Amino acid sequence: MYEAIKTLHSYFAYFVLLMLIVAVANAIIGFTTNKKFTAKDLRISLFALIFTHLQLVVGIILYFVSVKGFQMIQANGMKLDSASRLLALEHPVVGILAIVFITIGWSKHKKQETAKRAFGKIAFFYGLGLLLILSRLPWKIWLGLS
Repeated sequence: MYEAIKTLHSYFAYFVLLMLIVAVANAIIGFTTNKKFTAKDLRISLFALIFTHLQLVVGIILYFVSVKGFQMIQANGMKLDSASRLLALEHPVVGILAIVFITIGWSKHKKQETAKRAFGKIAFFYGLGLLLILSRLPWKIWLGLS
Protein backbone atom coordinates (compact mmCIF):
# COMPACT_ATOMS: atom_id res chain seq x y z
CA MET A 1 0.00 0.00 0.00
CA TYR A 2 2.84 2.40 0.86
CA GLU A 3 4.45 2.06 -2.58
CA ALA A 4 1.14 2.68 -4.37
CA ILE A 5 0.41 5.82 -2.34
CA LYS A 6 3.98 7.08 -2.77
CA THR A 7 3.81 6.52 -6.54
CA LEU A 8 0.43 8.26 -6.75
CA HIS A 9 1.71 11.21 -4.72
CA SER A 10 4.85 11.49 -6.86
CA TYR A 11 3.22 11.23 -10.29
CA PHE A 12 0.14 13.27 -9.40
CA ALA A 13 2.52 16.05 -8.33
CA TYR A 14 3.49 16.63 -11.98
CA PHE A 15 -0.14 17.22 -12.87
CA VAL A 16 -0.72 19.47 -9.85
CA LEU A 17 2.32 21.59 -10.70
CA LEU A 18 1.17 21.86 -14.31
CA MET A 19 -2.30 22.96 -13.18
CA LEU A 20 -0.83 25.55 -10.81
CA ILE A 21 1.50 26.91 -13.48
CA VAL A 22 -1.41 27.18 -15.93
CA ALA A 23 -3.60 28.89 -13.30
CA VAL A 24 -0.90 31.39 -12.35
CA ALA A 25 0.00 32.12 -15.99
CA ASN A 26 -3.68 32.53 -16.88
CA ALA A 27 -4.19 34.91 -13.96
CA ILE A 28 -1.11 36.97 -14.85
CA ILE A 29 -2.23 37.21 -18.48
CA GLY A 30 -5.75 38.18 -17.40
CA PHE A 31 -4.39 40.76 -14.97
CA THR A 32 -1.99 42.39 -17.43
CA THR A 33 -4.39 42.43 -20.39
CA ASN A 34 -7.48 43.57 -18.42
CA LYS A 35 -9.34 40.52 -19.68
CA LYS A 36 -12.86 39.70 -18.53
CA PHE A 37 -13.00 36.92 -15.90
CA THR A 38 -14.85 34.15 -17.73
CA ALA A 39 -16.14 30.69 -16.83
CA LYS A 40 -12.96 29.24 -18.37
CA ASP A 41 -10.81 31.30 -15.99
CA LEU A 42 -12.97 30.19 -13.07
CA ARG A 43 -12.59 26.52 -14.04
CA ILE A 44 -8.82 26.75 -14.45
CA SER A 45 -8.48 28.25 -10.98
CA LEU A 46 -11.00 25.85 -9.46
CA PHE A 47 -9.36 22.74 -10.94
CA ALA A 48 -5.96 23.89 -9.66
CA LEU A 49 -7.53 24.33 -6.21
CA ILE A 50 -9.23 20.91 -6.30
CA PHE A 51 -6.14 19.05 -7.48
CA THR A 52 -3.89 20.68 -4.89
CA HIS A 53 -6.34 19.61 -2.19
CA LEU A 54 -6.42 16.05 -3.55
CA GLN A 55 -2.63 16.01 -3.51
CA LEU A 56 -2.76 17.18 0.11
CA VAL A 57 -5.07 14.31 1.08
CA VAL A 58 -2.80 11.75 -0.60
CA GLY A 59 0.22 13.40 1.04
CA ILE A 60 -1.33 13.26 4.51
CA ILE A 61 -2.10 9.56 4.07
CA LEU A 62 1.46 8.99 2.87
CA TYR A 63 2.86 10.94 5.82
CA PHE A 64 1.25 8.56 8.30
CA VAL A 65 2.00 5.28 6.49
CA SER A 66 5.59 6.10 5.49
CA VAL A 67 8.62 5.39 7.62
CA LYS A 68 10.02 8.69 6.30
CA GLY A 69 7.16 10.76 7.73
CA PHE A 70 5.59 10.82 11.15
CA GLN A 71 7.26 7.57 12.20
CA MET A 72 10.69 9.12 11.61
CA ILE A 73 9.88 12.02 13.92
CA GLN A 74 8.54 9.62 16.56
CA ALA A 75 11.70 7.53 16.38
CA ASN A 76 14.29 10.32 16.20
CA GLY A 77 12.60 13.43 17.53
CA MET A 78 13.88 16.54 15.83
CA LYS A 79 17.44 15.22 15.56
CA LEU A 80 17.22 14.61 11.82
CA ASP A 81 19.73 15.10 9.02
CA SER A 82 18.74 17.63 6.35
CA ALA A 83 17.31 15.06 3.89
CA SER A 84 15.21 13.41 6.59
CA ARG A 85 14.07 16.78 7.95
CA LEU A 86 12.94 17.78 4.46
CA LEU A 87 10.76 14.68 4.10
CA ALA A 88 9.47 14.44 7.66
CA LEU A 89 8.90 18.10 8.47
CA GLU A 90 9.61 20.79 5.87
CA HIS A 91 7.86 19.26 2.84
CA PRO A 92 4.57 18.53 4.65
CA VAL A 93 4.42 21.76 6.67
CA VAL A 94 5.29 24.04 3.75
CA GLY A 95 2.93 22.05 1.49
CA ILE A 96 0.05 22.64 3.89
CA LEU A 97 0.97 26.33 4.13
CA ALA A 98 1.07 26.58 0.32
CA ILE A 99 -2.38 25.05 0.03
CA VAL A 100 -3.67 27.46 2.67
CA PHE A 101 -2.45 30.36 0.49
CA ILE A 102 -4.03 28.84 -2.61
CA THR A 103 -7.32 28.43 -0.74
CA ILE A 104 -7.13 32.04 0.47
CA GLY A 105 -6.58 33.15 -3.13
CA TRP A 106 -9.64 31.23 -4.28
CA SER A 107 -11.74 32.71 -1.49
CA LYS A 108 -10.51 36.27 -2.00
CA HIS A 109 -10.94 36.25 -5.79
CA LYS A 110 -14.69 35.63 -5.38
CA LYS A 111 -15.10 38.84 -3.36
CA GLN A 112 -13.48 41.14 -5.92
CA GLU A 113 -15.59 43.61 -7.86
CA THR A 114 -13.40 43.77 -10.95
CA ALA A 115 -11.88 41.06 -13.10
CA LYS A 116 -8.45 42.66 -12.77
CA ARG A 117 -8.56 42.39 -8.98
CA ALA A 118 -9.84 38.79 -9.18
CA PHE A 119 -6.99 37.83 -11.51
CA GLY A 120 -4.58 39.67 -9.21
CA LYS A 121 -5.67 37.73 -6.12
CA ILE A 122 -5.34 34.41 -7.94
CA ALA A 123 -1.97 35.34 -9.45
CA PHE A 124 -0.58 36.44 -6.08
CA PHE A 125 -1.86 33.69 -3.79
CA TYR A 126 -1.62 30.79 -6.25
CA GLY A 127 1.83 32.05 -7.27
CA LEU A 128 2.93 32.21 -3.63
CA GLY A 129 1.61 28.69 -3.09
CA LEU A 130 3.42 27.45 -6.19
CA LEU A 131 6.71 29.00 -5.05
CA LEU A 132 6.37 27.46 -1.61
CA ILE A 133 5.68 24.03 -3.11
CA LEU A 134 8.66 24.32 -5.45
CA SER A 135 10.90 25.41 -2.58
CA ARG A 136 10.30 22.25 -0.56
CA LEU A 137 10.03 19.53 -3.18
CA PRO A 138 12.44 16.68 -2.50
CA TRP A 139 14.06 17.30 -5.90
CA LYS A 140 16.76 14.65 -5.62
CA ILE A 141 14.25 11.93 -4.81
CA TRP A 142 11.57 13.22 -7.17
CA LEU A 143 13.91 13.41 -10.16
CA GLY A 144 15.58 10.11 -9.28
CA LEU A 145 18.96 11.63 -8.44
CA SER A 146 19.42 9.79 -5.16
